[in-house]
Amino acid sequence: MIVIRLAVTAALLCTGLLLAQPTGPAAAADAVFPRTSRVGLVPPSGFKPSATFTGFEAPESKATIMLAEMPADAFATIEKGFTAETLKAQGVTEESREPFKAGEAKGVLVTGSQQIGEIKLRKWMLLASTPTATALVTAQVPESTRAQLPDETMRAALATLTVRAKVPEDELKAALPFALEEMSGFRIVRVLAGNAALMTAGPSDTVDAYEQPMFVVVMSAGKVPDAGDRDNFARQAVARTPGVKDMKVVRSEPLRIGGQQGHEIIVDGKDAKSNTPVKVVQWLRFASGGYVRMVGVTQSAAWDKTFPRFRAIRDGVALR
Repeated sequence: MIVIRLAVTAALLCTGLLLAQPTGPAAAADAVFPRTSRVGLVPPSGFKPSATFTGFEAPESKATIMLAEMPADAFATIEKGFTAETLKAQGVTEESREPFKAGEAKGVLVTGSQQIGEIKLRKWMLLASTPTATALVTAQVPESTRAQLPDETMRAALATLTVRAKVPEDELKAALPFALEEMSGFRIVRVLAGNAALMTAGPSDTVDAYEQPMFVVVMSAGKVPDAGDRDNFARQAVARTPGVKDMKVVRSEPLRIGGQQGHEIIVDGKDAKSNTPVKVVQWLRFASGGYVRMVGVTQSAAWDKTFPRFRAIRDGVALR
């Protein structure tokens, strides 16, 4: 799925986030899960779930533990780039590297440091593979407060890593700045950045190569384009849809959505990996101070059955 591919890239660029599985004295039943995260652990004393990123933070020591979840089959690709040279290019000095096991999770733990301005950070980075997910875990603490988070404490926390089977849909919905009043048989796979819902209908939660339909709803803040600029704005937006090539606009026109001004654009294209013919619909719903972008993608052969379901989801998006 396009969003998952982007998540993998972002994780590599950021040198850190998190995942793994349960082990040690504190097991899965004790794990704390940040909102909408399938990954959790038992954080060290003084840590609490962050309100600004997926993970935990300790205000007193200014330490953080960041978590990221990616598909299970992404591990091999990410591992190739998880080298001392790559980390060094991102400003991280590797001091040690060792195999690490946490329950069903197996991977590698890198310990090192990073200088950011005048602040030197102690860092722990765990890349782990589990049966259902790949994990990249980064914890960091300023050297000035490092005594509050020694290596033994951090290793013990990583050893409690747990992956729950799924995030309850009510929890996912509650994290969104809009309500989804009609799901049309789709389900939320993931909430991204607190303002986007990735949905699908099919057996897999990893939507890739458009083997099953996907629908994304994103709320964006910012200046709303003038009426005369909206067609061009819509065309530029749909052209950036990752994973689709050879796009040809079939229809592009204004319309009202939920009593507000909007725009609809329908595109023929091909899946970039498989060359499967696909169709894309994008709806933009303009509001004061921003807009909602809704994108549905499905195989062309399933368009006639899937498009009415896309439209039903669109009509059920209610701004909070």
